[in-house]
Amino acid sequence: MGAGTGSYEPSRTVLAVEPSSVMIAQRPAGSARALEASAESIPLPDDSADAVMALLTVHHWRDLEAGIGELRRIARRRIVIFTFDHDINRRFWLLDEYLPEAAAVDDTRVVGLDRLVTLLGGARIETVPVPHDCADGFLAAFWRRPEAYLDPHVRAGISLFARTSDEVIQPGLARLSDDLSSGRWHHRHADLLHRETLDAGYRLLITDL
Repeated sequence: MGAGTGSYEPSRTVLAVEPSSVMIAQRPAGSARALEASAESIPLPDDSADAVMALLTVHHWRDLEAGIGELRRIARRRIVIFTFDHDINRRFWLLDEYLPEAAAVDDTRVVGLDRLVTLLGGARIETVPVPHDCADGFLAAFWRRPEAYLDPHVRAGISLFARTSDEVIQPGLARLSDDLSSGRWHHRHADLLHRETLDAGYRLLITDL
């Protein structure tokens, strides 16, 4: 669900559901068949999938209750949701020190873990540490590579930047650039430079039906 261009799909994916025709058009050859539909209205029969997966997408849904209800309707055995704990994610250095205004704008889309667990009818929660060389490009993936956030191509793949105006973003990025040039960032975050992973709040919710 919310499959996008196919970056997250395991090889056994049978059907990818994505509301954007633009993203569907960017899916590589050989990807699973894509269905253009939203989470809130999935045109599939009840109990039609062994498992349903939704990764970094629930905070984009217009109607969370309807979307989770649809996942529960079509899944027979398991629902897996990859999301983030806002309270922890909000303390990530990029948001806390450089982009608090952007984070405040993003606060309006927050989906609490407790709410998700309730809507799912229960779930176990697993912490997903982010490796320092994470190959993906989500918000905290570059926690040990701060210069990446100055690259517009990197920012283009992060929804927070896509949803926030340059007027809000650029002052913080200018401060980050200055701190990297002066060495202030490396001094302030010396404890991060030799770490292999970071808990930036990302969580896996797993519901067995």
